[in-house]
Amino acid sequence: MTLIQDLESRLAAAFQTVLGESVSAPVVAAADLRFGDYQSNAAMALAKQRKTNPRALAEQVIAAVDLGGLGTADIAGPGFINFRISPETYAARAKEQLADPRLGVPEAAEKHTIVVDFSAPNVAKPMHIGHIRSTIIGDSLSRIASFLGHRVIRDNHIGDWGTQFGMVTWAWKQILDEKALLADPLLELLRLYRFANDAKKADEAVAEACRLELVKLQQGDEVNFAIWQRCIELSRAGLDKIYDRLDVSFDHWLGESAYNDALAPLVDHLIAEGIARESDGAVCIFSNGVPEDKAKDPFLVRKDGEWIDFPMIVRKSDGGFNYASTDIATIEFRNKEWNADAAWYVVDHRQSLHFQQLFAVAGRVGLGEMDLRHISFGTILGTDGKPLKTRAGDLPQLADVLDEAVAAARIAVAERSRVDTDEERAELAELIGISAVKFTELSHHRLSDYVFDLEKMLALQGDTAPYLQNSVVRCSSIFRKLEDPVDLAAVNPVFTEEAEIHLARLIARYGEVVPMILDDHRPNLLANYLLELARAYHSFYEACPVLKAEEQVRDSRLVLCSLTSRVLTHGLGLLGIRCPERM
Repeated sequence: MTLIQDLESRLAAAFQTVLGESVSAPVVAAADLRFGDYQSNAAMALAKQRKTNPRALAEQVIAAVDLGGLGTADIAGPGFINFRISPETYAARAKEQLADPRLGVPEAAEKHTIVVDFSAPNVAKPMHIGHIRSTIIGDSLSRIASFLGHRVIRDNHIGDWGTQFGMVTWAWKQILDEKALLADPLLELLRLYRFANDAKKADEAVAEACRLELVKLQQGDEVNFAIWQRCIELSRAGLDKIYDRLDVSFDHWLGESAYNDALAPLVDHLIAEGIARESDGAVCIFSNGVPEDKAKDPFLVRKDGEWIDFPMIVRKSDGGFNYASTDIATIEFRNKEWNADAAWYVVDHRQSLHFQQLFAVAGRVGLGEMDLRHISFGTILGTDGKPLKTRAGDLPQLADVLDEAVAAARIAVAERSRVDTDEERAELAELIGISAVKFTELSHHRLSDYVFDLEKMLALQGDTAPYLQNSVVRCSSIFRKLEDPVDLAAVNPVFTEEAEIHLARLIARYGEVVPMILDDHRPNLLANYLLELARAYHSFYEACPVLKAEEQVRDSRLVLCSLTSRVLTHGLGLLGIRCPERM
């Protein structure tokens, strides 16, 4: 039980004593430590409902609350109840956390099966910078949800079917360079795609030829199907190299092609149930009048002062299917085959309207009980404040971005690191460079845009991964300097200095922060907590000598050093970031 949970339980019992009924009494961490460690505005909320004096109610509750030695309570303003936790409580909590492999983080009260749909690149194209946010955010949320006890299914719903394969197949037959394909499959496939794209813009006959190649593929032509299969295999190998560098893995790679056989029966069912109907040769899903507020209806748009239809097309006029029909089939599969309670789609904010329509359709086909979430995110900007692009105007390839980060880290490692060999320096540069990219992503609110600035990302000071990793190394170095090992499990810590108490306070809050992340899918809460913890540790390190202190004080401070190291390491691990032993 966290301190917040303990306080809420005790406060609710006091309200029940005073009011004679069971009520909710939320407690939050105090925004200003001058007034205490935790606070609650429950007295004000409940007094307003009962039209009574909030301060008077708060006074009655404080008189009734049994804190059991946790600390003290007082009133501020019109009825805020503030709690100040005692140093003895923080010391006891530190000892408990030291013995707890979960470091005080409780498992979720209700556990669910959650599909996390993230990354999802297109086959036959290299991953670009636009994939980095989905990949890193999705991986982190998967790690956190798993740690909290949920059954997490990671699905890479790759784009492995559709128009681009007609183009790649046509170009494959025209200009394929087999040696280039073996040397760098994704680069060669991208060259084929670009060749076809440029050719069809210049010649309508090429566009028709590409379309016919796609039709042949969809009809099972052996040659085209073999080309498609090889594209998948080669692309998967290229993508795996990126994912290995990022330490990202998936349970499934069920792309669009996995649902081909389900699409025709699905659309027939939608028509039979009256959910979809034909319109200008296509099959579409229109508004059903829910919700009544037209501004919130994803199947309507306002144009020239009037609301007009904005349907979801599930079968095109040429008889082909699209990603809308595939996405409906995917939800049905995940519900029936995986018994999923929830599906989280970590996808660019520009797809918001599509997901609003998709989730509305899921409700109409009887899947309304599933918790479907679009976890959207903003844009990565260059140092000029504009969306990050290459000089040619293209999105930078992800592999190039990672190489650039590692190259910059290699320079920093050569200048400042204490590792001995070239091999160690190369490994450290790879770790620091990738970590810097990940942490920069995760330290920002997912909906905000941020600037991709390698110099700032790699700094040892500031809100960066290297700063946190260096904090862990500093913690560990203290234990290497000990002349004799200390059995920390036998230590009963005592904290008297403010720097000790504040560090213990933040360590105790780890169990409160981690579960909060999934409330709105915000890994930045954890990233910012870890930065605050590291800053508190550095203040403690400067103010409170460890190895030179007398034995009891030294051992208490070693408990704090050990817990700081473990929490930072574990928290960074939930973000997909490893810590080196030396820097």
